[in-house]
Amino acid sequence: MTLTHLDPHGNPSMVDVSAKITTTRTAKARSIVVLGEEILSTLQNDELRSKKGPVFQTAIIAGVMAAKRTGELIPLCHPLGLENCQIEISVRNATDVVIECTASLTGKTGVEMEALTGASIAALTIYDMCKAMSHHIVIQETRLISKTGGKKDFFFED
Repeated sequence: MTLTHLDPHGNPSMVDVSAKITTTRTAKARSIVVLGEEILSTLQNDELRSKKGPVFQTAIIAGVMAAKRTGELIPLCHPLGLENCQIEISVRNATDVVIECTASLTGKTGVEMEALTGASIAALTIYDMCKAMSHHIVIQETRLISKTGGKKDFFFED
């Protein structure tokens, strides 16, 4: 197994995708935010709003914006023109919310990092907007759920 972002001399290098075939590529990532019963109950009773504004709607916008700028945030990551980025946030139980980010494009490189970045930044936005209520919030299990369209498809089995 070799690292893809190193040249033959061990120096950092952007992966050359010029010879790759253009395909439709999609990736889905998930982050889970453990807010706790009190915060989640407060948000649900106040229509998911904090003193800073609508929590989930703001997190969705932040996640999409971050996914679009992944190439600026992660060194050696290709700047991509996403064709679609969707973020869904749902209440999983009395304490947790689940964020899923799906990103897609037609291109020569995958969108896993964009999906992971979108889910991560949406989770961080929820944390930021709710931290005044508690610092016991935990962001956990940010992971790739699936990717298709590249050399090898991937599907996470729960």
